[in-house]
Amino acid sequence: MQLKEFLQKLSFSIEKEDVPKEFRELLDSFILIKAVKLKDDRYELDSKYRFAAVDISSKGTGYLLSFGKSRGKDLLVEPSDLNGAAKGDIVLAKRIFSKSSRPKAKVLEVLKKEFETSVGYTKKAGSKIVVLNIKTDLPITVASSQRALKQLPLSTVMKIDNYTMSITEILGVLDDPKVDEKISLALFNKNENFAKECELEAKSYANAVEKSMYPDRADLTHLPFCTIDPPDAKDFDDAIYFDKKESALYVAIADVSEYVTTFGAIDKEAKSRGFSIYFPHKSIPMLPRALSENICSLKPNEDRLSFIYKITIDPKRLKVLNEELIEGIIRSKRRYTYDKIDLFLSGDFSQKDEIDEEILKFLLPLEKLLGKIRAKRLKNGCEFRSSEVRMTLDEDQNLIGVKIESETPSHALIEDAMLLANKAAAKSLENGIFRVHEAPSSSRIEELLDDLGIIGIYSDLESENIYELIRRLQKNADEKGVREEVDKMIIRAQKQAAYSHQSLGHFGLGFEHYTHFTSPIRRYSDLIVHRILKAVKRNEKKVLKFILKDIDVLAVRISELEREAAKVAWDFMDRKYARYALNHIGESFLATVTDTNRSPIVHFEEGLLKGARAFLIDGDVELLEKVKVEIVESYLTSARIIATVKEWIKTDV
Repeated sequence: MQLKEFLQKLSFSIEKEDVPKEFRELLDSFILIKAVKLKDDRYELDSKYRFAAVDISSKGTGYLLSFGKSRGKDLLVEPSDLNGAAKGDIVLAKRIFSKSSRPKAKVLEVLKKEFETSVGYTKKAGSKIVVLNIKTDLPITVASSQRALKQLPLSTVMKIDNYTMSITEILGVLDDPKVDEKISLALFNKNENFAKECELEAKSYANAVEKSMYPDRADLTHLPFCTIDPPDAKDFDDAIYFDKKESALYVAIADVSEYVTTFGAIDKEAKSRGFSIYFPHKSIPMLPRALSENICSLKPNEDRLSFIYKITIDPKRLKVLNEELIEGIIRSKRRYTYDKIDLFLSGDFSQKDEIDEEILKFLLPLEKLLGKIRAKRLKNGCEFRSSEVRMTLDEDQNLIGVKIESETPSHALIEDAMLLANKAAAKSLENGIFRVHEAPSSSRIEELLDDLGIIGIYSDLESENIYELIRRLQKNADEKGVREEVDKMIIRAQKQAAYSHQSLGHFGLGFEHYTHFTSPIRRYSDLIVHRILKAVKRNEKKVLKFILKDIDVLAVRISELEREAAKVAWDFMDRKYARYALNHIGESFLATVTDTNRSPIVHFEEGLLKGARAFLIDGDVELLEKVKVEIVESYLTSARIIATVKEWIKTDV
């Protein structure tokens, strides 16, 4: 259990016997100052105290984001009462009662730094060498002498322990493009390499599955399953097969829980990582590659342990008739890329062979059936046009190509199959980890409508439901040719999807119950769902109770790790864009204004900067306006591009 999880539990109350050994000394210190008391063999936090994360405004005033039970308004902390706490730090604080002002508190102790590490770089300042924070350019006082710092090349990038302020790792020099991935990982204290114990545990498994060792599993190796993934994928979570006669879709998922045991070295590391991180040139996997790219991966022509949903569908009413969960063994007959499947779906069969022929007999009718199911689903859900940036790097990790990929029929086919499996898993769970997405608040919708009104897309809430409103806005956006941009604005107006121990529904998909079941190689949430489903299927009540213990805290932590993994990937791409832009100062590019609320932001529309954002020094721009901007500056440290408008492009928007 991590510190934050323990404090969250203690904020509600925790049984005496459930206190982890590693936190007993800390608990004693809380008891000593009477912040925590023991009542009926349960420890609970006194109402005058708070465990909280700290937020700090630009003026230096702090605010406590309390853990545990709802505490009303966030408590204010004056700068003099922060006691050294920085933004994001986890603290113990005590309320200050006053009749004449807003509820306040003072920080008693910083329990955990938000960022255990910082990333700094060296710079010459007169006769001295200073270390500056790579994101803020503020000075960092490191526990190193001037003599030691002067031995390093200028612009040396380093990782710093925020508790001791010692330099723990030299990452490289700022001018080297290969340092970018190390910076992005270090900013969020992520590691690429696994501990020796994890690697040894992963390599202890064989490289192949011997079917005779699993007599209780269903042998489905005779069925022509296939995988469909991006061309650079190395770990294959899912495979599909469709039985036309039964109208039954089989969604086979890698049975990772067979190899990653609770409390093992790999499990602890996977729980800490939460998610795989994907860079354009490599991945930072959640599991050691000996598992993620080998025995767990549904490789073609290899027997693999799988957790399979057999979903029987009424093809006329487009209704799911039955969902059967199977512990089985499959043998994928082919590994496809999205591009190859798109060729087949477009009617191009010039490259097919005998195996393709066998698979296409079920894949083509499946695509038509899932398309009908999607159309039915979208009557009570949302569909957004989105695109993804695909970067290409050379061997030195310089940016040499950018491709904007949109969803294609092959993407939709796989997504719809996975949605059915995830939905089936959610319906099988009474308790567990659910994927939830709340409906946007009326205030956020009103703000959205105000913003859209600026570009001539008008509507009002009236009495219609939110889905109808969104579809009408999208229709208007289609007419103006700004559908994708408007979809992004609609998405920003919604709350972020997250993980929860409660089934709260998924607004965007229009599902009453939803979870993540289909990617246990790269998402820890899915691995937990697999363990729960197995315990339910096998009627292992004690195991189930153990898994569900503290599941509420785990769901919160997984949501945090998901956001961190995304930020690492985004930061890396920003650094590649900034590095390219630095060599094109003074050049002009077509861009679209995407934000005018604070500092105006544009996104480039052409060249190798396509998809990159830049901050404008101009303020006189309108939302979704097309402009030619000139790059004024680009910072390798903060990964920011600064631009100015050179020309306004006339459009109908």
